Amino acid sequence: MTDGNNGTGDAVGGRGWCVVGLAVVLTGCGAQAGEVDAALPEGGFDYQLGGAYPPPEEATIVVRDSSAEPASGTYSVCYVNGFQTQPGEETAWLEDDLVLLDEDGAPVADPGWPDEMLLDTSTGEKRKRIARRLGETVDGCARAGFDAVEFDNLDSHLRSGGALTVDDNLALAVEIVALAHGSGLAAAQKNAAEEAERGRDKAGFDFAVTESCAAWSECSAYTDVYGPDGVLDIEYPEDLDAAGTSFGAVCDDPATPPRSLLRDLGLVPPDQPGHVYERCP
Repeated sequence: MTDGNNGTGDAVGGRGWCVVGLAVVLTGCGAQAGEVDAALPEGGFDYQLGGAYPPPEEATIVVRDSSAEPASGTYSVCYVNGFQTQPGEETAWLEDDLVLLDEDGAPVADPGWPDEMLLDTSTGEKRKRIARRLGETVDGCARAGFDAVEFDNLDSHLRSGGALTVDDNLALAVEIVALAHGSGLAAAQKNAAEEAERGRDKAGFDFAVTESCAAWSECSAYTDVYGPDGVLDIEYPEDLDAAGTSFGAVCDDPATPPRSLLRDLGLVPPDQPGHVYERCP
């Protein structure tokens, strides 16, 4: 779930995109393509993956898990784990032979989130099957009334021991972003700051959701591509402490996206212990 720093190149560039600001017109896509208004509304946002709750008054954008209902009256973003399994769903992915295995035949898990396994994006055939399965979730997001999808873990190749490449993941991104656009949803890049330009121009992402970009000094990699208002950033106390800085200092830094939050790592609702919510003024 958290962000990270740092093949099939033809597949990455195999679709045409006309990008004007944050309005995207799809061409040459397999899904029923149409125009997607990806311009984010003004105002603040909230990141509610640990449980849905009434958003703060200033939050015009709310990110929730695909299993939750969108927040009424807001621009709602649907969280989908695009490159790793969701906790509890690994059996179905394993049965479909879509999880990356190591040399001993064991599933490769994310060290930071050991209940998430890496999806095997190494071949075009597997990417198509992964995209078909994810497409069911994306369709559910659209039916529920979400406006956009956040596809997490574009950087999963960094945890693959060299078995996957960034081009493998970008090739899958092309497929799943096209599915989102075909369902009338904008699509957000998550992770792989160094690939933001290719994420926008090749995969077709419309905006970015980042975690700890200020703590890791990589916000400009996103804002240079998506613009300051096209980046939703979540910072965590643990990462800021490790970086030797504070959220106040982060908000004072002109490189920080204006829409930046301080949240607890569990992203729990306000009625649970440990809840943290603070936004840059």
